[in-house]
Amino acid sequence: MQKKIALLIFIISPIFILSIIGYKVFDLYSQEYQGRTVQFVIKNGEGFSSINGRLMRENIISSPRFFHYYAKYTDRMNKLKVGTYTIESGMTMPSILDLLTSGVGELIRVTIPEGKNMYEIADIMEKNNVTSKVDFINEARNKDIINKLNIEAPSLEGYLFPETYFFAPNTPANQVVTTMLKQFHNATKDIDLTTTSLSPHEVIILASIVEKETGAKWERPTIAGVYLNRLKKRMRLQADPTTIYGIWENYNGNLRRKHLLEKTPYNTYKISGLPLGPIANPSLAAIKAVLKPLEHSYIYFVSKNDGTHVFTPTYKEHLEAVEYWQKNSSRRKGKSWRDLKQD
Repeated sequence: MQKKIALLIFIISPIFILSIIGYKVFDLYSQEYQGRTVQFVIKNGEGFSSINGRLMRENIISSPRFFHYYAKYTDRMNKLKVGTYTIESGMTMPSILDLLTSGVGELIRVTIPEGKNMYEIADIMEKNNVTSKVDFINEARNKDIINKLNIEAPSLEGYLFPETYFFAPNTPANQVVTTMLKQFHNATKDIDLTTTSLSPHEVIILASIVEKETGAKWERPTIAGVYLNRLKKRMRLQADPTTIYGIWENYNGNLRRKHLLEKTPYNTYKISGLPLGPIANPSLAAIKAVLKPLEHSYIYFVSKNDGTHVFTPTYKEHLEAVEYWQKNSSRRKGKSWRDLKQD
């Protein structure tokens, strides 16, 4: 009799134990998050262990061990994707894992306008909580990347392509910069930058100047032609935007005579040829304008105060245009390049 009881216990015990384990697993599988709706951010380069630990500390999951085993069993430990995710009350651990591996997170949409320089881009990134301004500037001056890309300039200015991007909050600056550099490569890969007497880097420098000089897209080839004419004649470019860029970190918005007289590697009133490097990040259209400029005899242009310009071939005509458009206050009042139709 005792042998039969022992045998029965021997048979039943494993079943009982398995039943308890099964119940516990089912309980954990179906256990729901009971907190309020929260935002959970997966950062760039963050591993599963870190994410699992934060889920536990923020009381989103009750068992990091179960979450670990379940992710491993379903082969998703390395498939959690960067992003900001909304965790809602009632979600189970499997549904949370589904969400975090879906990639359908709430990324930050950031649009970088054409012609912004790296300092302005850094401001945009920081204001949108993408990355810090200081980190972005430091990365844009990363000598290892600059040397790797054979850029003969002190920064990656000119190669941070203006586009709409989607980033997770607090993305490392190196990843932000790398993404923008890749976008530049993708945007220009079908363009031959060697079809001119300028080097590819000089094309980007001049394109950045063209971009800053006009708010009218159709004027880009004409302005590119003006500067190329000046270079051919060995005239100084005398471009205000280059001078401003050279003093950017100390610039208060007013370009004064003393600035024009200050010799910097970007002051084209004081130096011959192109400045040390790009002064902004040009659009594809500005780059194409430099590669295929409008052929003309103009070497001067003056603003009409609305984003467009008057182009002239002689200094006498230039002075007349300055007198007409710049020294007459009635022709300056109430005009803005923002009123231009950009069709």
